[in-house]
Amino acid sequence: MGDKAHTHPGAAGRAMAADHPASLRNVVLVGHSGSGKTTLVEALALTAGAVNRAGRVEDGGCVSDYDEIEHRQQRSVQLSLVPVAWDGIKINLLDTPGYADFVGELRAGLRAADAALFVVSASDGVDGSTRMVWEECAAVGMPRAIVVTHLEAARADFEEMTRVCAEAFGADDPDAVLPLYLPLHGPEGPDGHAPVTGLVGLLTRKLFDYASGERKESEPGADELPRMDEARGRLIEGIIAESEDETLMDRYLGGEQVDVETLIKDLERAVARGAFFPVLAAAPAADGARQGIGTVELLDLIVRGFPTPLEHEAPEVTTPDGRSRRPAPCAPDGPLVAEVVKTASDPYVGRVSLVRVFSGTLRPDETVHVSGHGLADRGHEDHDVDERIGALSTPFGKQQRPVTHAVAGDLVSVAKLNRAETGDTLSAKDDPLLMAPWQMPDPLLPLAIQAHSKADEDKLSQGLSRLVAEDPTMRLEQNQDTHQVVLWCLGEAHADVALERLRSRYGVQVDVVPHRVSLRETFAGRSAGRGRHVKQSGGHGQYAICEIEVEPLPGGSGIEFVDKVVGGAVPRQFIPSVEKGVRAQAAKGVAAGHPLIDVRVTLLDGKAHSVDSSDAAFQTAGALALREAAADARIHLLEPVAEVSVLVGDDYVGAVMSDLSGRRGRVLGTEQISGGRTLVRAEVPEIEIGRYAIDLRSLSHGTARFERRYARHEPMPQQIADRLRQQEREAS
Repeated sequence: MGDKAHTHPGAAGRAMAADHPASLRNVVLVGHSGSGKTTLVEALALTAGAVNRAGRVEDGGCVSDYDEIEHRQQRSVQLSLVPVAWDGIKINLLDTPGYADFVGELRAGLRAADAALFVVSASDGVDGSTRMVWEECAAVGMPRAIVVTHLEAARADFEEMTRVCAEAFGADDPDAVLPLYLPLHGPEGPDGHAPVTGLVGLLTRKLFDYASGERKESEPGADELPRMDEARGRLIEGIIAESEDETLMDRYLGGEQVDVETLIKDLERAVARGAFFPVLAAAPAADGARQGIGTVELLDLIVRGFPTPLEHEAPEVTTPDGRSRRPAPCAPDGPLVAEVVKTASDPYVGRVSLVRVFSGTLRPDETVHVSGHGLADRGHEDHDVDERIGALSTPFGKQQRPVTHAVAGDLVSVAKLNRAETGDTLSAKDDPLLMAPWQMPDPLLPLAIQAHSKADEDKLSQGLSRLVAEDPTMRLEQNQDTHQVVLWCLGEAHADVALERLRSRYGVQVDVVPHRVSLRETFAGRSAGRGRHVKQSGGHGQYAICEIEVEPLPGGSGIEFVDKVVGGAVPRQFIPSVEKGVRAQAAKGVAAGHPLIDVRVTLLDGKAHSVDSSDAAFQTAGALALREAAADARIHLLEPVAEVSVLVGDDYVGAVMSDLSGRRGRVLGTEQISGGRTLVRAEVPEIEIGRYAIDLRSLSHGTARFERRYARHEPMPQQIADRLRQQEREAS
């Protein structure tokens, strides 16, 4: 790899089309925020001739972080596709955000890609979240390579970072994580730092010098040979260990010289099947240079070492009604199966869907079937509709460059799919199919909002529905108990972007209000009440009297109504009326306005009038009786309790358990998990974990994640209940 001349297609200004999956590579860039993914994408686009200067297209805009929100936040917040061409191969580079709040965009990138490029900063190292993504890729066998950036930083050490990467990513086999090139340093500057000026190829024993702004090949100097030969020996052994030729290791150890071309082919095969993970270096181009250091070598690796879509195992496919189907072949003439991996709204073109074609060929103006299932719990209703494909284009910065078709394995933007949402499947209208949805993290940070004005209120519903259609990591809840509109997000930055998109894209201004949990009430002990509704004001009067007894029941019992009237004191036709009144009052609450649960209400006695008694009168009497019983009883305020499971590194278990205890949590137990992690299970009042998604991230340095599910309601401590009631009175 990296030892041949290259011609550049001069792709700037033109859309690239591929006619066969073999001429495609789909690569997702993964790494923590600030690791240099976007800068690297722009450098690769510059080297491939896709842009006319670093990071710029014809209109002067950035090729990757072009969204106004990204400019304001000064970080990537969404998945960006940057297609480039290299040696006749179309490479779809998928730049993903590194910040944890936008992990949904990362998941979409992983779904659309066939290989992953892990970008690691020499000045920051490997963080816990990057390790977790590596493990996820390993679990599905996705081929991976590593790029070390920021080598220009003071005290940056490529060899040390290679060791760190082998330790972090090579748990099973550290010798499968090895460098293909070593950086070449120039003279030390006044600060004592020697800048990177080129690379030394370990397999080819060639030196690639970028000092002049162009990549020039030469022979390494004598001072480079000892360092190069030591690293080269390890690399050769690592490649041979993964070779499909089982005799090669014995021959090599026996002193046989292995041909370089054989080593390169074995390396390419090992990388493509996810058995070997090369480490490369990248550094910024010199001012005015057309090639960044290491970009040619990296493009070579992608083209020659990363798999084509033909080698990617297709996701599971079913019919919309759940019947299993064999995955369609990755062939341009196969049945159409494609998936919406990202949805965005453009103020001029409307909805734009980024689609990965897994089988068949997608063409403009054809009618396809759109299936969306499995995300109903996040505000995405199941749907099956036929839609007409609009214009097809390749995204490039702010531009959309028209294309005539998209073959199996390619990524393309589709305009005006009005019903399609992120995660939906596109298939032939006469043979509808559904792809299994990819794994999405649960949004666990609640954001309660309300319209800022009457004009905003009219547009709020439509704006929110579009927002959740774009982002399946966001869940919309219309809470019937608290009457709040709640957006569940992944973190504060995720919430900020959601509010900004509501304002800038959909013209909806909202106010954030304190989030309220769904509280309940119940009786602490037995009580009795008498409901008397007697009115005589001329004409038809109202007459109903009933006597009830209320007693608490075990949690989860709901409202139980028992009729123990004897002698017809309450006529039989009005007993259901009393029950209806009791249940209506229970739904409204009897003390602080929260629904009453877990009580038995027994109707003991009453009185009726032959003329003035009615259904409405006895409903009112039943409600009055329940309120009187509550006035003479102690009422418990019940709070929801969640069962929380926290997966955390062993180093942070003590801090997590201590924090949970401080939130009135009860730790139920711990379980040792592979990879130096522990699963902590606890029950915690929901009122205490509203911001736990943020606090846990801070507590564990971003390495922990948690799940929660409702367990039950239980009595709130009296002092907290009193404080909450006081706050509610002040708010009203």
